[in-house]
Amino acid sequence: MLGNNRPRLLLHSCCAPCACCAVERLSPGFDLTLFYYNPNIYPAEEHEKRAMWIRRLPRLLGLTETVGVYEGAYDPGAFYGAVSGLEGLPEGSLRCRACFRLRLGVAASYAAERGYDMFATTLSVSPHKDAGAINELGADLSREHGVRFLSTDFKKRGGYQRSVELSKKLGLYRQRYCGCEFSLRPGAVKAMRKEWT
Repeated sequence: MLGNNRPRLLLHSCCAPCACCAVERLSPGFDLTLFYYNPNIYPAEEHEKRAMWIRRLPRLLGLTETVGVYEGAYDPGAFYGAVSGLEGLPEGSLRCRACFRLRLGVAASYAAERGYDMFATTLSVSPHKDAGAINELGADLSREHGVRFLSTDFKKRGGYQRSVELSKKLGLYRQRYCGCEFSLRPGAVKAMRKEWT
């Protein structure tokens, strides 16, 4: 990035709508890399659609000098392995925690291997996600991988509302479900197909 002695932060990003508010808040103080690693997203077309919008986000925000993007491999098998035996549990359960651990673990490993000063995630912007549990996982993985975790709750101070506002302003694609096949509500697949056409 700019090499201006600002800390380098790897920001695990689940989607552009969640990332936009986080990037807006963090970009004044960090050189950011949006780390798109989400093997949980189903189907593959949805994964690619979200990836495309993450790739566009720095340009849409006018931050191409200080915000980069890196895409991890799309490996649904890693997700299904991580949540094996938990498939029938509801949203917000141990299944989600196992999914978060997988994704943040890969982010922590990538950050440590490439010399980032710290890592964080955009997951806490959602009102449906437990920021305390996410930050607890991040702290555990920080110790495990030897790289600092930036504890956040992006939904605070109107963060979720700001993400909705920015998403509309920037014309971002806003998905209708979390991402995995288990989070699909009745009718969501039909709505997704309509969005894709």
